[in-house]
Amino acid sequence: MTRNKYPFEADPFGRAFMEHLDASMAERIAYGLKESAKYRPVDFPESFMLPTIGAMPVNGASYYLSNSGIVYAPNEYDRLIAENPQHRDALTGLCEDIRQVTTWFRVCQNLTPAERRLIDTHACWGGTWIGHGNPDYHRLLHLGTSGIRQLIQDCQMRHPDAQAFYHASLLALDALDIVGDRIAECAAQNAANESNTSKKQEWLRIAETFRRIPREPAYDIYSAVMFFWLFFTFDGIDSPGRLDQAMADFYEKSTEEDNYQMVTRMLEGLHYVRGWNLCISGSDAQGNDETNGLSYLILRRVKEMGYQTPNLTMRVHSKTPQALWDEATECLATGNGLPAIYNDDVVCSALEKIGISVGDAHEYCMNGCNQIDIMGKSHMGLEDGEVNLAKALSLALHGGRDLAQTPLEQLVPPVGNPCDARSFPEFLAFYYRMLDYLTDAATTMANRGQQMFAQFAPNPLRSCVIQGCLEQGRDYKNGGPLYGHGQILAEGIADTADSLWAIKTLVFDTKKYTMSQLVEALEDNFKGHEELWNDFRNCQKFGNDIPALDELCADVVDHFFQHLKGIPTFRGGVFTGGCSPFNRVAVNGQDTHALPNGKRSREANFADSVAAVPGCDTHGPTAALKSMMHYRQREACSGFVTQLKFHKGLFNTSEGKAAFQVLAKTYFQHGGQQLSINVLDRETLLEAQKHPESFPNLIVRVGGYSEYFLNLTPEVRQNVIDRTEF
Repeated sequence: MTRNKYPFEADPFGRAFMEHLDASMAERIAYGLKESAKYRPVDFPESFMLPTIGAMPVNGASYYLSNSGIVYAPNEYDRLIAENPQHRDALTGLCEDIRQVTTWFRVCQNLTPAERRLIDTHACWGGTWIGHGNPDYHRLLHLGTSGIRQLIQDCQMRHPDAQAFYHASLLALDALDIVGDRIAECAAQNAANESNTSKKQEWLRIAETFRRIPREPAYDIYSAVMFFWLFFTFDGIDSPGRLDQAMADFYEKSTEEDNYQMVTRMLEGLHYVRGWNLCISGSDAQGNDETNGLSYLILRRVKEMGYQTPNLTMRVHSKTPQALWDEATECLATGNGLPAIYNDDVVCSALEKIGISVGDAHEYCMNGCNQIDIMGKSHMGLEDGEVNLAKALSLALHGGRDLAQTPLEQLVPPVGNPCDARSFPEFLAFYYRMLDYLTDAATTMANRGQQMFAQFAPNPLRSCVIQGCLEQGRDYKNGGPLYGHGQILAEGIADTADSLWAIKTLVFDTKKYTMSQLVEALEDNFKGHEELWNDFRNCQKFGNDIPALDELCADVVDHFFQHLKGIPTFRGGVFTGGCSPFNRVAVNGQDTHALPNGKRSREANFADSVAAVPGCDTHGPTAALKSMMHYRQREACSGFVTQLKFHKGLFNTSEGKAAFQVLAKTYFQHGGQQLSINVLDRETLLEAQKHPESFPNLIVRVGGYSEYFLNLTPEVRQNVIDRTEF
């Protein structure tokens, strides 16, 4: 049924959503988007003068964003009720109605108590994150909303049963047009009131631009950046993706002054709003280099501006120009951790293995911190969940009990008695049963979450700018994109490998200790077992070019990846794996009990990438990278972060920079997928740990992104300090 209209203008999204009870969920969200578009704040920050659209409407208490779904703010409802006492009952009812349809409420409602404990104890999680996305900015900028409406009209004729979906998409485009009209009107008014000649001209240019966009396509770099920013902030501030490709023709037809100014504004804006991942360069399906002038300009300005955001990714391949490598090395030398470097040869091969066409595989870009997406063609989770491989080992060793909790609890069912294993292969199979259990739990939660997002948070606006959705008449969250694979991340890889190697060496090979002795020592957190602790913590570690150990590490990761690929996603793909610890690395370590690699319970030092446990790779960068070459990195489809720290003195000389490039290129030639580089010195980090307020501009690389050292927790700061400095 259709509800009567509310007798007030407050909470535009919520009331429009609830006034259309007879419509589909996508249409109701689109009605809310359209109504709230009249009230969402539009700001032109002085530092970059781009129209920045706020999420919460003026006089609002709820809203919808692509990477959040439906959101409500109880405190804002309290404010609205206080300001409108005559509508107390109606607003109170609206607040409760919206609360029950918020995306987070719906998703959490469907987690079992056991699943909540897996999440809370950092064993695994899945399905609670709505995910990032990379819209097709080429389509948006080159068609405009009028061109997309024509595309909808063409597609409607082929899918007469999807009229509600197409109607919702049209309403969402109306919302974008409404904001564009408001910007044009605001700019014209500001121009009329401005006495400064240069500022008046700027306002007039903005007004003229928005009289054409977003209905019409962009026509130069100025209009393209303005159009991009309108959509980017209205949609919810996600990942820009391959803008050097989407905007290449606008760059070519614009003046050098406009190109420089608008790229600078865009980067200032992305830093201001904490934009996610901007990707440059790469190769096409024929292996041709796609670097262009805009690629160089973006990279140069990132170096000169010195910000840690947006996260910048540079794709490389065998034909990447040496000039681009040199520019990237100079940028890394500043210490901002940018760009992260990805190897097309490995990434594209990995994507092709899961059924992504050769041409589309070469359209990949990075999403969020560093997860892999297909620009404008996919919804691949980003990310769907995570499994703590080291915690799986701890749970296996202790019969499913989580000794990191006080009091300890039976977190998962036991998979058997570790003391019954008569050989290391038997023990490894025993461990894999627990790892598979947690992996299945994560993917079960992920698929249920995907289904909930499709049902309660459809995305009519994003459906207009992801290929496959309009063409199939299916929502972005419900199998519409061309590719719907999933991504589950692995954490604690090296911790697990080092622990398994110590078990193999000291329990099964030399038989110096029994499994019972080890389990008892772990239960006691090594207290009273000093000799055993010293032997296990001093056992060989991953990252030092020990082939048998390195191969064991690769086998564990390969098992995890292959198990994932046998599980279908709700969205119509398969699950895949990767590794991007983000800033969760410390809590993953703290919530994992004592391990056979010598880690004690509550210690936060944990592997922060696919590299060694910080401080354990003691034989130099070549040995560290040779260890990582054992991974089958063409199986990793979600970003496989390799994090290394180099002393800044290396990057102060031409010889040092050249040596780094040789090291990176050799790693990539031998199957490496990615490199994230910190250029720092330990003395500065130690001083910053003591007095972080004295180092407000110190930037470090964390997981798949760069961040100011000051903003990190003490535990994560220590993790960065503990990394081996090459």
